[in-house]
Amino acid sequence: MATAHRFADPVDLLTGLATTRAIRRYRDEPISDEDLSTILWLASRAPSGSNRQPFRFLVLRDGSRARQAKSMLGASFRAMWAKKREADGYDGGSGRLEDSPKARMAATMQHFVDHFEATPVVVLACLQRHRSPHLTEGASVYPACQNLLLAARALGYGGVMTTWHQFIEDDLRTLLGIPDDVGLSATIPLGRPAGGHGPVRRRPIQELVYDDGWEQPAAWATDPEGTRFTKAGPPRRKP
Repeated sequence: MATAHRFADPVDLLTGLATTRAIRRYRDEPISDEDLSTILWLASRAPSGSNRQPFRFLVLRDGSRARQAKSMLGASFRAMWAKKREADGYDGGSGRLEDSPKARMAATMQHFVDHFEATPVVVLACLQRHRSPHLTEGASVYPACQNLLLAARALGYGGVMTTWHQFIEDDLRTLLGIPDDVGLSATIPLGRPAGGHGPVRRRPIQELVYDDGWEQPAAWATDPEGTRFTKAGPPRRKP
């Protein structure tokens, strides 16, 4: 059971929000039962529609079915990354430069999928449906996924939310006994980071926040001094 002392961490909430990166490289270290319990307890504190709490977490560690599931997921992730790598041109343009952001991302992704089976913990975030699949149902499971990642960050772990399980979903359901009325919303690998967390890069807040109308500047919305930015994503349209 999660206990109060587990929350006494030097990473305060606002720092955690600003520095929780997607972690795809993990040390060869297990996550203790106590830490895993705390992470999932905090994930379960997330809000959900009508407070139905329909999220469920299927945890894969080192059991026989877990190892089979990780192997299936690893094969699927490698196939999907190979397609994405080619379709998105990761090996062209600046991707040919070993130290470019594009090349570094490709190397990180390749390492991630090549070593997927060695991931200490894989969490399947599921949704116990009470009605037919609905466009808004993600609102009742994805907040719990973010809570999980933030809790992992606070305890010195890291992870990333993915959806590449979808391409072997039927096989996973059969192997793990997941009922048809349960949605598989995300796959979240977790472990002790081989690198580390740090300030995440996003587009300038002025491009993301409007005031009193669409694309109307919000003069009060400013980035803290020292914020670093990314060029990823569509730029704001020029008038």
